[in-house]
Amino acid sequence: MLRELDFLGAFVPAIAVCFVFSLVVFIPMDALLTRLGFYRLFWYEPLARFALLVILFCGTGILASIQ
Repeated sequence: MLRELDFLGAFVPAIAVCFVFSLVVFIPMDALLTRLGFYRLFWYEPLARFALLVILFCGTGILASIQ
């Protein structure tokens, strides 16, 4: 996995890029799951949303480490 990426002359850690990508995927997925009523299945809705974000972030990191 890359350690740093050059973004407009500034070095950005690769993990920040993974986080931004996971946020880009998370926002529409969260809106869709909210519209479908998926979060009603959970006791604490913010914890379910956070868990989804963590799953996406870890998955992005794993995919980025496989070259």
